[in-house]
Amino acid sequence: MSDQKIVQLFKNGQRSKAFKELYKLYPRIEKLILSKGGTKADASDVFQESLIILNRNLEKSDFKLTSSFYTYLYSVSRFVWKDSQKQFSKQELHDFNTDQVSVFHSVLEEQKYLFAENAFRKLGERCQDLLQRFYLQKMSFKDIAEVMQFKSEKIAKNQKYKCLKKAKDIYRTTFNTVQS
Repeated sequence: MSDQKIVQLFKNGQRSKAFKELYKLYPRIEKLILSKGGTKADASDVFQESLIILNRNLEKSDFKLTSSFYTYLYSVSRFVWKDSQKQFSKQELHDFNTDQVSVFHSVLEEQKYLFAENAFRKLGERCQDLLQRFYLQKMSFKDIAEVMQFKSEKIAKNQKYKCLKKAKDIYRTTFNTVQS
């Protein structure tokens, strides 16, 4: 199937068919990761992360695929693998062309999503519930206080602040640990 047809599948909401086509590229990505010293499990993880990055980018209105899906996934997979192995030299980073910089930023952006998701999962259930009510359900502090049995909306607001601070601390700790 051509890349244009795969793009059309994405645009028409037929993501599962599109991904089925993209999975045909997996053996070539696996070969790349194996040639770089990775395992089959590493290759699978890298490919999954590359697909997630591609999917997030396809959802952006300003994203334009300027190469084939294979070239894009190969490039993203290479960056994901090298980044996971901390193998970029300063010179390599300096010599990136515009497309490589774009791919590298996508990889870094995905890492931030994963760190944020991890921080959220490490919060207690009560904090998760409060944050979901406020950000996803768009509930007022008055309604949150009532539903979650806080004595006042001021206490609900204060609790939200504490939960966010805790999530940010977890995020920073995770990020700093990975950067070391």
